[in-house]
Amino acid sequence: MGFLTNQINFLSRYLPTYLRGALTTVELSVVGVILGLTLGILLALMKISKSKILNAISGAYIEIVRGTPMLVQIMIVYFGLKSVIPDSLAFLKAPMFLCSLSISLNSAAYVAEIIRSGINSVDKGQMEAARSLGLSHKLAMKKVIMPQAVKNILPALVNEFITLIKESSITYTVGVSELMYAGKNISSSTYEFTKPFVYAALIYFIMTFSLSKAMGVLERRLAND
Repeated sequence: MGFLTNQINFLSRYLPTYLRGALTTVELSVVGVILGLTLGILLALMKISKSKILNAISGAYIEIVRGTPMLVQIMIVYFGLKSVIPDSLAFLKAPMFLCSLSISLNSAAYVAEIIRSGINSVDKGQMEAARSLGLSHKLAMKKVIMPQAVKNILPALVNEFITLIKESSITYTVGVSELMYAGKNISSSTYEFTKPFVYAALIYFIMTFSLSKAMGVLERRLAND
């Protein structure tokens, strides 16, 4: 009973801190996925375009981002932009903004490859059939290819979201008050070095497991569509 009482007292005191950190983690991940998806679509279209210049730019960006750790990218964006942004735009120096930008730029490279593989997975006869019906290449891509590609890549996009939820924990290194940062602060104030991170890990697991289950339900519905 003493152990259970101790855990209840701990949670009643620090649960709001954990929840605020979890909310920040979700915000970082959502922004990363939305902006990453936008840039990722652009990079994917550049990668499959017939322009060698666009293809080279997209390929170089994807390889560089995928070949370097996210922590290094965060440090470059955070300290690099912070040093050149004028004081009149101080709000752009906020750790939350700079880390969201870093995560988005990182996610874009992975999303681009996901989208490219999704587009390539659609049978080439679909494009030929759409063009034979009089649709332009752009319209055929929008109305015929992309809807099928999105269905194919949706599980991979959700997995990318789950990955961002976990990897966003490294933003605590530059002072973003996300879930890992909350666990670190609680650990420092209580002088306990295991329990605060165990509860942080449990909350991470609840978020990612819930997303995985929701994805399973969505996949079954799409399979019947």
